[in-house]
Amino acid sequence: MPPGVEALDLPAWNGASGASWGPRGRNAMAHLDSEVKEECLREDLKFYFMNPCEKYRARHQIPWKLGLQILKIVMVTTQLVRFGLSNQMVVAFKEENTVAFKHLFLKGYSGTDEDDYSCSVYTQEDVYESIFFALSQYRQLKNISLGTLGYGENEDNRIGLKVCKQHYKKGTMFPSNETLNIDSDIEKDCVHLDLSKSPQDWKNSSFFRLEFYRLLQVEISFHLKGIDLQTIHSRELPDCYVFQNTITFDNKAHSGKIKIYFDSEAKIEECKDLNISGSIQKNTQYVLVFDAFVIVICLASLILCTRSIVLALRLRKRFLDFFLEKYKRRVCDADQWEFINGWYILVIISDLMTIIGSILKMEIKAKNLTNYDLCSILLGTSTLFVWVGVIRYLGYFQAYNVLILTMQASLPKVLRFCACAGMIYLGYTFCGWIVLGPYHDKFEDLNTVAECLFSLVNGDDMFATFAQIQQKSILVWLFSRLYLYSFISLFIYMILSLFIALITDSYDTIKKYQQNGFPETDLQEFLKECSSKEKYQKGSSAFLSCVCCLRRKGSEDHLIPVT
Repeated sequence: MPPGVEALDLPAWNGASGASWGPRGRNAMAHLDSEVKEECLREDLKFYFMNPCEKYRARHQIPWKLGLQILKIVMVTTQLVRFGLSNQMVVAFKEENTVAFKHLFLKGYSGTDEDDYSCSVYTQEDVYESIFFALSQYRQLKNISLGTLGYGENEDNRIGLKVCKQHYKKGTMFPSNETLNIDSDIEKDCVHLDLSKSPQDWKNSSFFRLEFYRLLQVEISFHLKGIDLQTIHSRELPDCYVFQNTITFDNKAHSGKIKIYFDSEAKIEECKDLNISGSIQKNTQYVLVFDAFVIVICLASLILCTRSIVLALRLRKRFLDFFLEKYKRRVCDADQWEFINGWYILVIISDLMTIIGSILKMEIKAKNLTNYDLCSILLGTSTLFVWVGVIRYLGYFQAYNVLILTMQASLPKVLRFCACAGMIYLGYTFCGWIVLGPYHDKFEDLNTVAECLFSLVNGDDMFATFAQIQQKSILVWLFSRLYLYSFISLFIYMILSLFIALITDSYDTIKKYQQNGFPETDLQEFLKECSSKEKYQKGSSAFLSCVCCLRRKGSEDHLIPVT
């Protein structure tokens, strides 16, 4: 019997029944049981909203999830850095080969692209020379290339070049007489050129007699294969590549200028026969073991966070039922959302993305998959979420918690404000595209216009935007000045200032709350209530604690999420 229980004013035992209390005793015991349940719920709620350090001091509960998250940050970041360095070599190999191809197959290539195309020609002779230069270079590739390149099979499983030309079906044109008679239907003719024929045979082919007044484009496509040997220096297995190259002579504008585009799409394929001596195989096995360990860590974190959310939902249900039973009203939505820990959801999403990304990385490392892009997105985003999750632990300190509280308070107002400002932004985007598009490079398409206006909002490249407008039309030039001045004045001096004011107002409100106290909700008031009535406060405190502990040990509903 705990000390002090004798002081309780309990009714006498009903000797007539011999086995139970009387009506007054049963009511007293029912009331005491209700007090015990309320006290247990209050203690569980207080414990749930403690930080890991407070939980350890209260019940000596080891913060497993905290330690696991710290370990996961180190592991995931290390994994990402190693994958990033490997991916960097892949990107560099692709880009350097593309530059080499342009120098090999484009006649007179200067090393710098002209706008969005590689180079251009202006005479018929230059067109023929550029076409046959590419064909000749392909034929003698092995004798002139510095790379580890070889011929690859095209879509028809044939080695060689595929040349296609598109032109209007038929027609005649006499510009001096302003006469045009043309069939707008487009024909496409293709020919396959293998290595058995000489370049002179290709030149004598009637296929290359071009009628430029109805020619739309000439397309030369060929496949090359290569091996990336630089990965060996990083103790990794080399990658085998297939380069799908296309040279396009674009004459759709018929403006006297034919633009030449060079497009190279590199695909990584599994090397069929690798025989490499040294320690590369062991290094690959170590990396695979490390990735498997990352998956195990993330699985443990995923299980713990999922368990915490489930137990938090059970605790919320207990509180909602108790509140409805005692106070005859529902708990407000804000208090209900207090039990949904958004950080746990963020960790779960991060863990899932890390697990999937790590599996893809292991397959790439074993040369069974080649999808670097999807793996990069998954690992990069998961690492972002992991580091953002660190803010949660900084939030336990009041000096750092102001950032999180300010973001939470200002987010709804900022979203509503952005929705209104976005309408004005879209209006300026469409207006600039349709009016200034023909006269300014930064307004040629909607995507470029949106990027240009966003740069102007941030104060970037203002003078260049004003200066690059072509003064071919005085009316358009005057409109561009009115357009740019009004946009910059409206968004920088008004909209952007109001945007900052919304966040500043939320920050000031949070600072006042931290000094004077936050408004109390039903949940917070319940946690501050006295643990029992004054008549039982001294005599029953030890008894209530014992009963509450016994109930907690025997009931799954009182389990608290591990932090």
